[in-house]
Amino acid sequence: MSTVSTEERILSVLEEDAQASCAEIADRAEVSKPTVRKYIDRLEEKGVIVGYSAEVDPKKLSSQSIAMVGMDVDSGQYVSATRKLKELDEVQALYTSSGDHMLMAEVRAGDGDELGDVISEKLLGVDGVTAAHPSFLQERLK
Repeated sequence: MSTVSTEERILSVLEEDAQASCAEIADRAEVSKPTVRKYIDRLEEKGVIVGYSAEVDPKKLSSQSIAMVGMDVDSGQYVSATRKLKELDEVQALYTSSGDHMLMAEVRAGDGDELGDVISEKLLGVDGVTAAHPSFLQERLK
């Protein structure tokens, strides 16, 4: 048995394969299926697991362009700006950041031009967003 906690082993399997069945997770995490279900239910209730998604290779996605956009936000408008950004359909994920920018957003659009329009019109159009710095994703390596 591993010294890694049951919770960590289950989360590790889910991060590798969000579609793994409870039986697969149980086998790989070396626990029973009821234990997997109990931990997953608890982790979902606590908000540790916030959803399940597919990972996409942007280079193979011919119908969309994807960018990670670092954004700076006026501290007095942080809460309202964050709420508005979360409502935008083009924003697939939004994260707080301790790096160069206050927020990081995964943004998707039909092509590079449309993505540029989303950044310049929608993201920078949100009151409080003072700067947006996109990094266009090219190819998924891992």
